[in-house]
Amino acid sequence: MKKGVLYLIPVPLAENASAKSFTPYLVDTINALDTYIVENEKTARKFLKEAGLKIPQSALTIHDYGKHKRHDSMVPYFKELMTGKDVGLMSEAGCPGVADPGADVVSEAHKRGIQVVPLVGPNSLLLALMASGFNGQSFVFHGYLPIDKVERVKSIKELERVAGQNKQTQMFIETPFRNNHLFDDIIKNTAAQTQLCVACNITGEDEYIRTQSVGQWRQEKIDLHKKPTIFLIYR
Repeated sequence: MKKGVLYLIPVPLAENASAKSFTPYLVDTINALDTYIVENEKTARKFLKEAGLKIPQSALTIHDYGKHKRHDSMVPYFKELMTGKDVGLMSEAGCPGVADPGADVVSEAHKRGIQVVPLVGPNSLLLALMASGFNGQSFVFHGYLPIDKVERVKSIKELERVAGQNKQTQMFIETPFRNNHLFDDIIKNTAAQTQLCVACNITGEDEYIRTQSVGQWRQEKIDLHKKPTIFLIYR
């Protein structure tokens, strides 16, 4: 029996950013699907409505792949795909599979011989890198740095060292309510000439992206509290 296709469907990164986030092909794709695997059902249904879904929401089959279900069997998520039906995979924000638990679903799809098709859409990491002015040919995304302050400072200093030694952009994030603490740790524990880009609420109405030296950042006060932010270091 022919298997279905798993479509990876990007979701807007910010409120009121749907027009910046989806392509005509994406709209056509969601209107050809009625089954989804999602990280957050409420977010997914909202996005589908904003994107121009014509199929009644009541006719959709939504498999919730939320954090409380990630250790369950994968079998239920693949029932439709294994019987020839195409399915969409959606993250809570941005691109599924990139810094996202949906990567496990994609990995399982490959193991089962299911075709995976990624759709074009917003990814905060690449958008931040594009706007930073830093090296876009050699870069590393480290995800979250340690919560422990001593370990976090040690990590920041190591990333600064690697950035200078390898001429490689170092990227990382923090839980939004801890952004200000991380920013303070960066500017207190790196050299004045080190370059820091802060990319905040990308594609949002209050988008803020700025690159300058740590020495210059020390002269300013910014508030990143509860705002999704990417930090990039380069030397």
